[in-house]
Amino acid sequence: MTNDNSRQTAAPQDRHELVESQFGTTAAAYVTSKVHASGADLDRIALRAREAAPRHALDLGAGGGHAGYAIAPHAGAVTASDLSPRMLDVIAAEAARRGITNIATRAAPAEALPFADDSFDFLACRFSTHHWRDAEAGLREARRVLAPGCPAIFIDVIAPADPAADTHLQAVELLRDLSHVRDYAAAEWLAMLARAGFAAKRMTTARLRMDFADWTGRMRTPPEQVAAIRALQRAASSEVSAHFEIEADGSFTIDTVLIET
Repeated sequence: MTNDNSRQTAAPQDRHELVESQFGTTAAAYVTSKVHASGADLDRIALRAREAAPRHALDLGAGGGHAGYAIAPHAGAVTASDLSPRMLDVIAAEAARRGITNIATRAAPAEALPFADDSFDFLACRFSTHHWRDAEAGLREARRVLAPGCPAIFIDVIAPADPAADTHLQAVELLRDLSHVRDYAAAEWLAMLARAGFAAKRMTTARLRMDFADWTGRMRTPPEQVAAIRALQRAASSEVSAHFEIEADGSFTIDTVLIET
């Protein structure tokens, strides 16, 4: 018989272990997720890949692999790199199901890529950077492994300029997914890219509706954290509620950015 003082607690996880524990068990959901599997941003990636006809492209922080699937028809080879080996297993299985034969996978953190300098001549990174332990280190690695003058496309959720809306977004993101680090503002993105050695040539913003049940269900968010998110939404100011277009069921709309270099 034990009492509360003698109970064992799980050892704290480092950032990479936390990402793997969060996404490893939910990998398949990111392949089938409508939010991740479609969109004008994927069309843009495919168009740029078709124009560039890369020899070897990198899908950095591949997640469900959708950027890689869009690039593959136009590239000699694609490497899907992600921190989660289980996510990469799902990508390999989905590529085989689609009959895509030129996608390989490699497990690695974005901040320490196991590739030589100038290994790739096309790079796409989609909805991944907000999970990285050190975003600037990851962007420097992206710059290192991408050959000079070759195109890169970065896509992610962005934080609003309004501080209150920014705080709300980071809070609900963290409650939903403990591996969340930060949704960076557009200005932060441009500054980080410049410091990493990228020159942004085009930036496109968009709005993306998140169905609340799908958004939390995909990450298997615990009920108590779902309740906390709903409490924050109900307590939000009218300005914050209007910005995110918070609906009665908790569904809401976020801002995204697509930056081309």
